[in-house]
Amino acid sequence: MKVGVGGTFNVLHRGHRRLLDTAIALNGELSIGLMSDDYCRMNKTVVLPYEQREKVLREYLESRTHDFQILPLNVREGSAPNESGLEALVVSEETQTLGPRINDMRSQNGLGPVRIIVVPYVLADDYRPISSTRILSGEIDVEGRLLRPLKVAVGSLNPVKIAAVRDTISRFHPQLEIAEVDASGLVSEQPWGKEAEEGAMVRARSCLGTNDLGIGIEAGVWEKDDGLYDIQYCAIVDQMGRASVGHGMGFRYPLAVAELVRQGSSVGAACAQLFEEGDQGSGMGAIGILTNGAMDRKMLTEQAVMAAMVPRIRKDLY
Repeated sequence: MKVGVGGTFNVLHRGHRRLLDTAIALNGELSIGLMSDDYCRMNKTVVLPYEQREKVLREYLESRTHDFQILPLNVREGSAPNESGLEALVVSEETQTLGPRINDMRSQNGLGPVRIIVVPYVLADDYRPISSTRILSGEIDVEGRLLRPLKVAVGSLNPVKIAAVRDTISRFHPQLEIAEVDASGLVSEQPWGKEAEEGAMVRARSCLGTNDLGIGIEAGVWEKDDGLYDIQYCAIVDQMGRASVGHGMGFRYPLAVAELVRQGSSVGAACAQLFEEGDQGSGMGAIGILTNGAMDRKMLTEQAVMAAMVPRIRKDLY
């Protein structure tokens, strides 16, 4: 079986390695199309010379397999539309539209279609794809490690939420810049049911801007068979448009609080009316009151943020 892979391979990074390793794992004769200097001059910005790119590419391939050839490409589709022996084409998520185009061209040339294997993006620490351009600009390294602080915006001015985000995210991104964005008025004062999750998402999307992550946190009440429960949601969105959502533990409100909330009061106002411990929003919150201080609102919020971070902690699995 003959397997084709093409690209510029400007700076050989972790995404390139996954692409090549996928092709090598097919156990066929590997044909690598490497964009020529002429093609790059017309279609790219900053590109290393062909000889330099080929040398690094060859060294990596020789460490993995000996059944390969590297050929210069002067057109984006390369020789794939005309190769009679080609059976599979490995492409990145970025260039996956090239596969159907090549098969159309092969059909016009009287050749059968090739199997198209799409390799997903490999994401850097800012949850954007690793690319040679970003490496050459000094933003990330070849492994996708971020060479600047992660930029996070939180859709709230509440110091408890800001502190919870900072303490949770910094466990995975020690270099961190947090912007506080006023998202008041976008969500009802007392969300019910799905409104809490939806409100968290609204906050996250509204504050993203040019930051790496936008984070929204919203607590809501859920009516269950045995009473009224509090569940806090966190939504995280990134520049790829991907969202991750999580929530903290749920706990049941006392009947007196539940009745006031059912009558139209917010949880904060109900707690302020019934208890002496203080402000629901910036103090220890209902959870602090009801656990005699064993848990406070920041700890509860951290649970939701951590849950929303799970797919981002193990990007390789999600």
